Amino acid sequence: MPSAPTSEDERGPAPDPPPPERVAFRRGAAFGEGFRAMLPIWAGVVPFGLAYAVSARAAGLSWIDTQLMSLLVFAGSAQFTAVGMFAVGASSLALIVTTLVINLRHLLYSLTLGNRIDVRGPTRWLAAQLLTDEAFGVVVSAGRRDVPFLLGAEISLYVSWNLSTAAGAWLGGSVADPAALGLDVIFPLTFLALLVPLVRGRVELLVAIVAGAAAPVLARALPFGVVIVVVGVGGALLGAWLTRDEPEATPPFEDATA
Repeated sequence: MPSAPTSEDERGPAPDPPPPERVAFRRGAAFGEGFRAMLPIWAGVVPFGLAYAVSARAAGLSWIDTQLMSLLVFAGSAQFTAVGMFAVGASSLALIVTTLVINLRHLLYSLTLGNRIDVRGPTRWLAAQLLTDEAFGVVVSAGRRDVPFLLGAEISLYVSWNLSTAAGAWLGGSVADPAALGLDVIFPLTFLALLVPLVRGRVELLVAIVAGAAAPVLARALPFGVVIVVVGVGGALLGAWLTRDEPEATPPFEDATA
């Protein structure tokens, strides 16, 4: 008596994997989309990259030191703070602790993206090193869950920041202060534009209002990095509590090779 067909027999042979050329094309296309998605933000990044380099050179850092900080640290707010601390002769421990506090918000970013994007192996370390506020905002706002798009967005900002650093170190004091030109408003407006599409209902709107109201109050007593973490965690907990009776629907990881 013949045995009953297995589920594999019923499904038939598995489909052939896509050819390597198609995989490479799709990954390249997704990377390019991520890279181009960051181009509008370059308008805000470049002036501050120039200003950072000018400040670093004025604080006594060499051209090489100035550029290496952008290449290895790649954190604008932390770099500006470190330059100011270098200028007043702060200790190495103070620099490390201050940088850690300022960048605590990246812990939330990485946890969020780790649940959305299946990053593995050495790519995980690269994505973590190049993660920024702007790249996080663009990836989440775009609803993308594929690694090539994430890397494209991150590397786009990395290129613009380091090119502007090199230019600022070379131009020196001829670069105007971006804040004096009103360019410091670009970053808040950028994040506001990224936030609006994510507010799709009353819950998101309430969380955004509460978090937005709490941030300036907390900023009077807490460091910037701690404020971001407290508001981020608090907003997430509030959103989870408000949606506690709703079924969870988390889309699977995307594969740019399909």
